[in-house]
Amino acid sequence: MTDPARPRTSVVVVDDQELVRIGFRLILERAGLAVLGEAADGIEAVEVVGDLRPDVVLMDIRMPRLDGVEATRRIGALPPPVPRVLVLTTFDLDEYVYEAVRAGASGFLLKDVSPDDLVHAVRVVARGESMLAPALITRLLDRFTARPRAGARSAALAGLTERETVVVRLVAQGLSNAEIGERLFLSEATVKTYVSRLLSKLQLRDRLQIAVWAYRSGLVRVDDNAEGNPE
Repeated sequence: MTDPARPRTSVVVVDDQELVRIGFRLILERAGLAVLGEAADGIEAVEVVGDLRPDVVLMDIRMPRLDGVEATRRIGALPPPVPRVLVLTTFDLDEYVYEAVRAGASGFLLKDVSPDDLVHAVRVVARGESMLAPALITRLLDRFTARPRAGARSAALAGLTERETVVVRLVAQGLSNAEIGERLFLSEATVKTYVSRLLSKLQLRDRLQIAVWAYRSGLVRVDDNAEGNPE
């Protein structure tokens, strides 16, 4: 049951198929989330999101007139607060997914996601975390991230403290704030402060972009073991 004293997470659903939009709306509203509106293509999405300013946008990636990648990029250019975008795709990993992440998406889901997982993903993204499992982060970056140039790792490290470097590596491995706190013997609130500081220092939008940055700078390798020692 929804707590009336707690603000409801608001969502805009973007998909060119009306039945898909209706289905997602029903799932989200039954879970107590507020669906503020819908859009059938990327151009309409940017207009609706600009007017309604939801917390989260469920964004189909392949649509007529304007696809989800460019719509995500345009939404990211809106004046703050900028909604977080959760990409929907019928494909596991393809170039559109990676381009959506580069455009500012906070994660992606397959369209056959279960209702419970859909609601969970929206809530995770709404509170500022990325929705991408560790194994998928590795596959995504292994397939699409260029090998870091020589000297990139040293240049990246020069701007970070030792503890910030460790936090970046763990974020890039897909760990949540709570999991990072357990690993480093820190409170979840302290980890959240570190992540916020990193976002500001690196001029990134969210923790998924931290992961991409970490791989591209060479701080983390695709074959790194997430269970290994982050030091």
